[in-house]
Amino acid sequence: MAVLRELGNTLGRWTGRPVARVEGDARDPDARRVREAAEAADWATVRDVLEARSESEDRTGLLWAVGDVAGVERWIADVMAADPEATLPRLVAAVRHISWAWEARTAARAKDVSREQFRIFFERLTTAEAWLYEVAEREPGWLSPWYGLQITGRGLQVGQDVARRRFEASVRRDPHHLGAHQQRLQQVCEKWSGSHEEMHAFARAAAFGAPGGSLLGQLVAVAHLEHWLALDSGPDARYIQRPEVIASLNEAADHSFRHPDFVQGSGWLPVLNTFAMAFSLAGDTASARECFRATEGRVTEFPWYYLNGSDPAKAYKEHRAYAGR
Repeated sequence: MAVLRELGNTLGRWTGRPVARVEGDARDPDARRVREAAEAADWATVRDVLEARSESEDRTGLLWAVGDVAGVERWIADVMAADPEATLPRLVAAVRHISWAWEARTAARAKDVSREQFRIFFERLTTAEAWLYEVAEREPGWLSPWYGLQITGRGLQVGQDVARRRFEASVRRDPHHLGAHQQRLQQVCEKWSGSHEEMHAFARAAAFGAPGGSLLGQLVAVAHLEHWLALDSGPDARYIQRPEVIASLNEAADHSFRHPDFVQGSGWLPVLNTFAMAFSLAGDTASARECFRATEGRVTEFPWYYLNGSDPAKAYKEHRAYAGR
């Protein structure tokens, strides 16, 4: 609480500040730089940025900044051919193929995805898996390939036992890695053959098994949002506005961003945006306002695209206005 109170004091009186824009890179200048280099097919710069961010400092975000750039699949193939012993190009190629696979599948429901789209989707994920396993063998201490294998495994439907082992391999290398836990949470969701009970149990165990001030508190909020999303209109609001859900969100907030040890390091902005949305939907306007003040109009695409896929900032602004007035 002390951290957010200090943040609130720096922002001045709550006046409904204008939304700046969606912060796709969560204000990481290295992500912006590496993405621009990828767009220019500048491998030397991509390599330098990625190598400067070690695995111990979590470079998965930077890898995905590259992987989401269209056309990387073309020029990275030449890089791999020119230096077959280099590991990093294979990791970049694998991550690109994961993003490229989902581009082919699209975000449509499975019933609306064509057979040809699924064929391309599985083909690209299979290629990514082969490279990720090669990277994992070459660099056994790296987390990134195992993080990627969590995603490919869900798309290729490898089953819960294999998926669990991939998550365990990730957290052996970084016990409190937020991305790995986020992927595991998705894996145990009802929509991916898990259950609400398993999802909530995992979120709580991970959040409260981490030190106070950890970003993993976000998992509790995400689990409640996923449960809300799975319900029809009407039951969804009744669920997320239950007193026990609001209490659960506040308990997680106390252990996470309200904790004295919480710091605004990498990943803090999506966490506050997630809690802002969850508290707002739950009707806890005081807690929602607390989160909106801290974000200061800086919007992350997740989770607001759940409410407005084409304009997450609009959803943020509407809910902030409700919380602030």
